[in-house]
Amino acid sequence: MKSINVGVVGGAGYTAGELVRILIHHPQVNIVFINSSSNAGNPIEEVHSGLIGETDLVFTDELPFDKVDALFLCSAHGDSKKFMEAHTIPATLKIIDLSTDYRESRPDHTFVYGLPELNHEAISKANRIANPGCFATAIQLALLPLAKNHLLKDEVHVNAITGSTGAGVKPSSTSHFSWRNNNISIYKPFGHQHLQEIGQSLHQLQPGFNLPVNFIPVRGNFTRGIYVTAYTRYEGSLQEAIQLYTDYYTESAFTFVTTKNPDMKQIVNTNKGIVYLEKHGDKLLVVSMIDNLLKGASGQAVQNMNLMFGLDEKAGLNLKATGF
Repeated sequence: MKSINVGVVGGAGYTAGELVRILIHHPQVNIVFINSSSNAGNPIEEVHSGLIGETDLVFTDELPFDKVDALFLCSAHGDSKKFMEAHTIPATLKIIDLSTDYRESRPDHTFVYGLPELNHEAISKANRIANPGCFATAIQLALLPLAKNHLLKDEVHVNAITGSTGAGVKPSSTSHFSWRNNNISIYKPFGHQHLQEIGQSLHQLQPGFNLPVNFIPVRGNFTRGIYVTAYTRYEGSLQEAIQLYTDYYTESAFTFVTTKNPDMKQIVNTNKGIVYLEKHGDKLLVVSMIDNLLKGASGQAVQNMNLMFGLDEKAGLNLKATGF
């Protein structure tokens, strides 16, 4: 069994920590380097303490592109584009970018939007992947089956609550413990940056859709997970909607439709997406949930890597939920 040699750039953040946690146990991956200029020479476990006893890797400031088959970019938003422009990247090197920099389809780059539930075949043929945003992933899982069947006929209303890890590893006024604990607040209502990629995907499946997706993001007082409630006008029955969603996700490796009202502990520490439906009058309510650091970031990045190299899509990602 041939190993895939990988490198990680921007190795000190939450997404990088989760990525390394997955990759060191992936049966077909060998981590060649983890780049972090500010931590060069330090053991990985000193920054990602959850990896104590699991790896003897150390951070490096080197970038031996010629020694890896795949490169994960875990840099801050805006830095991936700068990195790509500042370095000569071998044409054969597969790249998976976890930032926002290449999610918008544009003629000036060749990155494929890496949502497997939308672009499964294109991902498997791609050389460069733009990994989706966490909110965007959860909201799209709630809406893609409707768009696929051209059933988005009215505005969509979305409320989604996220854990504090979604704000990144550096503390801010709204992410440090004393403010976040026992607290809740909204931010960027109707104007969150993930709306662009959500709209792009919905339009891909339903080209005529140009109605608002009214999105209210909420800061939660927990560490990880995203819980989405979305509703829109829907003329069919609940049974028809469940069948429509089940059919759409029947080949999905990680997204599942349930008929029992779920809770977020069912997805924390997994690469799963869980979708649940209710019908209220002329409205369809869709509940969607993911772990923001896994299906919303690092787990999905590994899922994309598996597809790009023709591996089992679930390789390295059989993780148990923290349901109790």
